[in-house]
Amino acid sequence: MLIPVVLSGGSGTRLWPLSRKMHPKQLLPLIDDNSLLQNTLSRFSAIDVEHAIVVCNEDYRFMVAEQVRQVCPYDTSIILEPAGRNTAPAIALAAIRARQIDENAQMIVLPADHDIRKVDSFLRAVQTAAAVCDDDRIATFGIVPNRPETGFGYIKAGAPLNESVYAIEAFVEKPDRATAQAYLDEGGYYWNSGMFMFKASTYLDALERYAPEMKQCCDAAMQKAVEDMDFLRVDKETFEACPSDSIDYAVMEKADNTVVIPVDIGWSDVGSFSALYDINDKDESGNAVIGDVISHNTTNCYLRANDKVLVGLGIDNLVVVDTDDALLVANKDCVQDIKGVVEELLRNDREEALLHKKVCRPWGCYQGIDAAEGFQVKRITVKPGATLSLQMHHHRAEHWVIVSGTAKITRGDEVFTLYENESTFIPLGTTHRLENIGKIPLELIEVQTGSYLGEDDIVRFDDVYGRKDSK
Repeated sequence: MLIPVVLSGGSGTRLWPLSRKMHPKQLLPLIDDNSLLQNTLSRFSAIDVEHAIVVCNEDYRFMVAEQVRQVCPYDTSIILEPAGRNTAPAIALAAIRARQIDENAQMIVLPADHDIRKVDSFLRAVQTAAAVCDDDRIATFGIVPNRPETGFGYIKAGAPLNESVYAIEAFVEKPDRATAQAYLDEGGYYWNSGMFMFKASTYLDALERYAPEMKQCCDAAMQKAVEDMDFLRVDKETFEACPSDSIDYAVMEKADNTVVIPVDIGWSDVGSFSALYDINDKDESGNAVIGDVISHNTTNCYLRANDKVLVGLGIDNLVVVDTDDALLVANKDCVQDIKGVVEELLRNDREEALLHKKVCRPWGCYQGIDAAEGFQVKRITVKPGATLSLQMHHHRAEHWVIVSGTAKITRGDEVFTLYENESTFIPLGTTHRLENIGKIPLELIEVQTGSYLGEDDIVRFDDVYGRKDSK
């Protein structure tokens, strides 16, 4: 059995303001209507896949589960990492789960945030890898370089096993430009894609040999794992004791059974706006245009509008990205420095580094409309059948106006139903709950008033989603 394993960690800070800490790039529709995670899972629709595994941060679990549900016709295990420990332990958790599903399972490990344009070529490479992995080899996919790239590590191919597969002679760190050009001129060097394929048992055996403490911690954490709704929750205390390391350092650079399969699959790591510009379609002036954009005498720009018209006039080689709460204007040659901007936002406790105006929740979403001293206004959308937690606030009161749908309201000891154009008031300190008992999304406007309006002023008494701050 072939089991795709998708690693959905990381925050993609170089794609701010699109990507935020609590809504990272792999969960965003950056290229088409699907997110990068959904596109990664959808690549296997043409082959016989019965089960997939997604490893993700606990903070993203409900967004991941909803996106998986939308695109996966097969069973999916969602493993929650209680702490970041790099790729080698994350893959170990997936390998243990894969062996529970099928003792002889092969795994193809993929980052959730990469783009592959030549899917047929990619699937043919997977078939090639499947054959060599049956012989207990660990395969990685090397991207055939088309430029002297300094942002990727390289793999130097050694002796050929056949016309498509080579032993690995060396892993090479990110080079300077002259060295990268020398690699390109010499040939036999490939970009390290971060994609791997092997039998689950082969990987676990390699960990046992080269990183036994890591293997032991992952085994123990999975033995104590519990199922929680759609998720497999790994034991936190045990996993936090696990050493942190990448699969490259923990296994690939030490093992003697590794191979590289060179591929030309239209690959991008979507690691920056310059990469996003490269993979988007361009107009006749070389501009990648997304949204309501007008451009005059504008060339070689990435222009992305959100909810307002964006006009580019007489500009060249710029990235202009508009969101509800932030505007980025950057030279395309400087976009790697955006990570430093995000670090500054975090140091200054700016919410724009963490969240969008539209914030996803397991029951739906809310979006800030207006705010000033002592009040704020939100638009709330609740999915059919979904229920917010039973909660109260110490510092704010709320007024709800139903725009569309049917709401069941709990307010103190009262339980009643509200319909379109009806409203209710939730006094400060009153226990309350909101449920959508209809068949269409429930839309309402919430006006909050009080001395403090932060999201941490919530005391949860009961929560169907099991969020950890429930009383």
